[in-house]
Amino acid sequence: MQEAEPSINGNTKNQLGTFTGVFTPSILTILGIIMFLRAGYVVGVGGVGGALLILVIAEIIVVLTALSIAAIATNTQVHGGGAYYLISRVLGPEFGGAIGITLFFAQSLSVPFYILGFAEAMGQTFPVLKEHIRWICLSAAVLLFGINYFGVRWAVKAQLVVLSVLALSILIFLGGLALKFDLALLRENWAPDYVPGVGFWVLFAIYFPAVTGIMAGINMSGDLRDPGRSLSRGTLVAVLVGFLLYGLQIVLMGGAETREMLQSRPYALLVWNALFGAGFLVVAGMFAATISSALSSFLAAPRVMQAIARDRLLRPLNLFAAGTRRGDEPRRALMLTFSITLVVLWFATGVDATAAFNRMAALVTMFFLCTYLIINVAAFVEAFGSNPSFRPRFKWFHWSTALVGAVACVVIMGLIQLGNALLAVALIAGLYAHMSRRSYMTTYGDARRGFVYAHISKYLLRLRNMRAHPKSWRPTILVLSGNPQTRLNLILYGVWLEAGRGIVTVAQLIVGHLESLIKRRQEALQRLMRFMREHDINAFAEVVVAEDFDEGIRILLQGHSIGPIKPNIVLMGWPSDRTRVRPFMRHLRDARTLGMSVLSVVDRGVPPPEKEKRVDIWWRGQENGSLMLILAHLLTHNWEWARTSIRIYRLVESEQARASARDNLLELVDAARIKAGVEVIVSQESFASAFRRRSQDASVVFLGFHPVKEEEAESFHSGIDALLEDMPTAILVHSSGEADLLA
Repeated sequence: MQEAEPSINGNTKNQLGTFTGVFTPSILTILGIIMFLRAGYVVGVGGVGGALLILVIAEIIVVLTALSIAAIATNTQVHGGGAYYLISRVLGPEFGGAIGITLFFAQSLSVPFYILGFAEAMGQTFPVLKEHIRWICLSAAVLLFGINYFGVRWAVKAQLVVLSVLALSILIFLGGLALKFDLALLRENWAPDYVPGVGFWVLFAIYFPAVTGIMAGINMSGDLRDPGRSLSRGTLVAVLVGFLLYGLQIVLMGGAETREMLQSRPYALLVWNALFGAGFLVVAGMFAATISSALSSFLAAPRVMQAIARDRLLRPLNLFAAGTRRGDEPRRALMLTFSITLVVLWFATGVDATAAFNRMAALVTMFFLCTYLIINVAAFVEAFGSNPSFRPRFKWFHWSTALVGAVACVVIMGLIQLGNALLAVALIAGLYAHMSRRSYMTTYGDARRGFVYAHISKYLLRLRNMRAHPKSWRPTILVLSGNPQTRLNLILYGVWLEAGRGIVTVAQLIVGHLESLIKRRQEALQRLMRFMREHDINAFAEVVVAEDFDEGIRILLQGHSIGPIKPNIVLMGWPSDRTRVRPFMRHLRDARTLGMSVLSVVDRGVPPPEKEKRVDIWWRGQENGSLMLILAHLLTHNWEWARTSIRIYRLVESEQARASARDNLLELVDAARIKAGVEVIVSQESFASAFRRRSQDASVVFLGFHPVKEEEAESFHSGIDALLEDMPTAILVHSSGEADLLA
C-alpha cells in the first residue's frame, strides 16, 4: 500500500489497492452480523429451501448491481464518493444528490445497526451485561469513532486484523456444523415453518443487509490507487466469496440443528458446535464481524457526505467538504456520522433492542435497495442511450442486466413493505425535486444528454415520416423578440399561448458580419438563456447574425427548425416605428407564404395574476376564428390565467342574422369542446365603436386580420393604432388554416 498522492484540492489522498481498499471492507461487512445473529433464524423459519431462495434472489440483485458498478467504474475516471459519484456523473447532480444523501443516511444508520448487533451478541454471551446495553453501544461507538478519526490507514490495519479473526471463526463454526451434518435433518428442515407476522419477504428484509456490504468497498473510491479496476474486481470477488460462504452456512445449519434451536438460539448453536470446542473463537469472530461492519460503514458514510459537499449541491452541506491535509480525511463528515450514531443508539437502546435491530434491518434494506435501483438505472441510461463515450473496459455487462436489476429492486421493495417502499421513494423524489429547482453550473458530462439525444433522434426520424393532421396540431411558436429586456411581455405571451403543449423558440437578430461578431453572438445567446432562466421561461434560445436585418428575418423564417418540427406560428411585436411598417408587412406575407400563422402582439401590459380575467374574441369567420379560439383556450391553461373566462363577440346588422349567427357559434363552441360565452351584437354602428365599447375592460383581445400589400401597409397600421388606442393588449391573428377547431 502506497502512502498517498496529491488530490484535486491539494491534500494528499490515500492509495489503497483492490484487496485492502475494496475487498476487505466489502467482505467484512458481508460476513457480518447477519451471518452470526440472523442466518440461523432465517433457516429455522423459512426452511433451508426458503433461505437458499432468499440468498439467491438477494445475490442476483447484488450481482447485477455489481456488473453495473463495474461498467460505470471502468468507463470514467472515479473520484471520492463511491456510488454517489458514479450515479451523479451519469444521471446528473439532481439524481446524484438525492441518492447520495439517501446513501449517506443508509450508511450512517448501518453504524448503529451493527453496533446494536454487537451489543446483542455481548448480552447473549455474557447475560450479566444485558442491563448495560446502552453503555456498551455508546462505548463501542466512541471506540470506532476514535479509530476512524486517526485516518483510514489505522482503520485498514484494524480491518486486516479483524479479517484474520473472522476467517478463523467462520472456519471453526462451519467445520463444527459439517461434523454434525445429517441428511435426514436437512430434509426435515427443508420446508418453511412461518410464524405469525414473519413471512418470506419479512425474512428477506431481515437477511438482505448480509449482501449490502459491497457499498462499504465502493464508497472507498476516493482512497483507491486505481478505482476503475479495484471497484470492479474487488466487488465481484467479495460477492462471490460471500455467496459461497452463506450458501454453505445455510445448508450446514439446516442439516446440523433442529428447527427449534435454529429459531430460538441461532447464535448460541454456532458457539456450541465449534470445532475443538473453540467456541471462544466464534465469540471473537462475532465481535469482530459486528465491529468490523460498523467500522466499514463508519469509513464509508463520511466519504459520501464529503463528496456531496464538494459538489456544492446544497449550501448547508458545504461545511463537510473539508479534508485533512494528510490523507484528505473527512473529519467533519465523520463527526456528523458519529452524532447520528449516538442519537440513534440512545433511542434504540431505550426499547427492546432485538426489535429495534430488526426494524433497523428493514429500514437499511429499503435504503440500499433504492441505491441499487438507481445504480442500475444509471448503467441502463449509459448503455441504452448508445452514447459513443460509453466504452467500459469491463465487458461482462449489457443494458438488459441493468434493467433486470432495476426492475427486481422495485418489485422486491414493494413486496417487502409497500408503505416503507413508497416512503423511501417519496424521500428520494422530494430531494430530487428540491435539487431540480436549483441551477447547477455543471452536469459532470453525465449520460442523460446522450440518452435523451438518442431517443429524440429516433423519434424525430419517425415523426418525419408521419403525415400531419389537424387533430395532432400543436403550437410551435417562433418569437422574434429583439432585446428580451424590453420585450418580456411578448415572450410571456408566446409561452402562455403554447401552454406546455408545444415548443417556443425566442430568437434575437444581430446585424453585422459573423466573423467579427461571433463572440458577441455567444454572449447574447448566454444572456438570452440566463434571462429565460431568471424569469422561469421554458423556451429555446436562438441568436442569428446577418448583414441585413430584414434578410436575416427571412433566413430565420425559412431555416429555423428542429428536424421535421418547424414553426407553425410566428409571433412578432407591433411596430411603433413607422419606418418599419412596410418591412413588417413583408415579413408577415413571407410567413404566410411559408405556411405559417402570424401573431402580432400590441402590448399594453399583462394583467396581475390574482385578478379575474376575460379574453375577448371578435369573430369574423372561421378562417381566423378557429386559431383565435384555440389560442384563447390554451391561454387559460396557464396558472396566471387560471380564473379567466372567454367571450366570443360577433357584430351583425339585423335581428334576422342574429339568431342564425348565435346558433352557429354555440354549435361551433359545443363541437369544439371549449367553454366560452357567445354574444351576437345587432348594431348599425361601426365595428370600431362596438369593439371599443365592449372590450374596454377585457384582459386581452383577439382580432383576426389579413396581411395587406406593401403600399397599403401604412394605412392599415394607422387604422389598427387608432382602433386599439387606450385599449387592453390585443393579439392580431392571421391563421394558415392548419389549426382546425373541430379536429
